[in-house]
Amino acid sequence: MRGPTFRELAVQALSSVERGYDLLAPKFDATPFRTPDWMLAATITALREHGPFERGLDVCTGTGAGLALLEEATTEAPTGMDFSAGMLEQARAAHPDADLVRADARALPFGAAYDLVVSFGALGHFLPEERRPLFEGVYRALRPGGVFALPMSRAPKPTQPTYWLLSGFDLAMRVRNAVWRPTFVMYYRTHPRQALFADLAAAGFTVETTPMPGVGELIIARRPPG
Repeated sequence: MRGPTFRELAVQALSSVERGYDLLAPKFDATPFRTPDWMLAATITALREHGPFERGLDVCTGTGAGLALLEEATTEAPTGMDFSAGMLEQARAAHPDADLVRADARALPFGAAYDLVVSFGALGHFLPEERRPLFEGVYRALRPGGVFALPMSRAPKPTQPTYWLLSGFDLAMRVRNAVWRPTFVMYYRTHPRQALFADLAAAGFTVETTPMPGVGELIIARRPPG
């Protein structure tokens, strides 16, 4: 698959989040933004000590990378949720047995139906004040004792070029959103580890971590049983 051109990426970046992903969807899997297979494999390995799982939900599924993980980690057909119709169309082609739902992650329409919820690379699309509604919706979607699994790559240090690349991207997006409408919310450095832990705890989760050697860690947020 040929990746998107610079012009196509520019048009996406000047659109809303929803419209931008609708435009990018047919070529999304050829971009570096798609969750890499090594991250999926590391997550599956880290999840093994917390299962087994029957029914899973992938929040902000995009073209369905997380659905592939759920197909391996759970015993029932997975559910994927996204608010981009274009991305869901691609996910449906790749995962015809999945149940796909178009919805806003800040108002998840699920109630105590899943024992595993995952999300990959989506936190940058939520402003800090939007994380609480997201996490509360995930909490409601889980059965008692269920797990919300959030894989986190190791954060780069200021001595590493990646740190400044991500910081520069965030600055560029802040300038773009200050002068252009509609906004495109996508930031890499708005969800530090301790803030995530605090917001998950405030939503009712108990939080622990499982190492993912060479990758980072898997945050395990569990809805208390009973």
